[in-house]
Amino acid sequence: MAVDVVAGVDLGGTAINYTLLNGQEKFLIEGLCEYPALSKEGPQVCLQQIEDGLKMAVQSVGLTLSNVVVIGLDTPGPASSAGVLSARGSTNFAHPDWAGFDIREAVARRTGKPVTYLNDGNAGALWGHYALFGAANQATSISAVIGTGLGGGVIVNNGVVKGRKGFGGELGHVLIPYQSIRGIEGLTPQCNCGRIGDLESLCSLTAIGKSLLPYFLPKYPDHELGKTGDLDKAAKLVRGLAEQGDPMCREIFRVQAHALGLFFDEMVNTFDPEALIVGGGALETKEEFQCWFLDEIRAGMPPQREEQADIPIYVMPNGDTAGARGAAIEALKLARQSGLI
Repeated sequence: MAVDVVAGVDLGGTAINYTLLNGQEKFLIEGLCEYPALSKEGPQVCLQQIEDGLKMAVQSVGLTLSNVVVIGLDTPGPASSAGVLSARGSTNFAHPDWAGFDIREAVARRTGKPVTYLNDGNAGALWGHYALFGAANQATSISAVIGTGLGGGVIVNNGVVKGRKGFGGELGHVLIPYQSIRGIEGLTPQCNCGRIGDLESLCSLTAIGKSLLPYFLPKYPDHELGKTGDLDKAAKLVRGLAEQGDPMCREIFRVQAHALGLFFDEMVNTFDPEALIVGGGALETKEEFQCWFLDEIRAGMPPQREEQADIPIYVMPNGDTAGARGAAIEALKLARQSGLI
């Protein structure tokens, strides 16, 4: 008996991660299933890698490409909601041939399969939502994914809010009243996008190296991170030290949590969601630290209406496979709508 599945393809800067999902909403690949992306070598090389890696993924569970009825693709942005990459290029797609490239259409032509597209933040948000509510629930959730930048997404009535040009859910660039965060008086956090005081300017790995370490290190003149001579390198060590209880690094993460609290307050008053979800590398830690961080997010939120004070905050499960899983869920929607599964 033929087994029909959809594929989730999470294209990153260095690796492609795959998953497979059947019509009973069961993932056939549990952990990471990676293949080199080679995206810096341009579209044609990368497209071959996507196809070769997909063959590897389906063969790993005893299937072939003929079993795949829809492919769900996600990539870093900036890109349109239809999967056309920015004409200005991006960090992950620096080769000049990527400028203005329609990657969704190219993968569809290459594989002969229907292809859906999400940016990686929205794909992660869709997975986080699905993990809590399943595929058929009409709930609303807000996900913030803390990494090099701040990604995420908004899920309303079980669908990703993409917006007119594909920039719906660009949560990192929402301005927050950061001046109300205790302990950062005089700090002017600037995002790489140029904005002052958006969420990403305080809550991201980039923010740690660009703004938070330069602000806090003079207050801790003997701290070991001040001796590295490299703020980018030092920034990557902050999470581990914070988890160990280092006072300065805990303070940096408290500021990030309180920034998230201010942002989530805005989202609660805009969407009145069923759940708030936090994911990303910042929370790839032990449960004790995760619980502390979630408590600090709530401590950073202004007082809520009595009816909204009980809104739950969750850590996104399976964070390293979130993009591929979210892409697969989007593909499953199209497969069901088209009668392919």
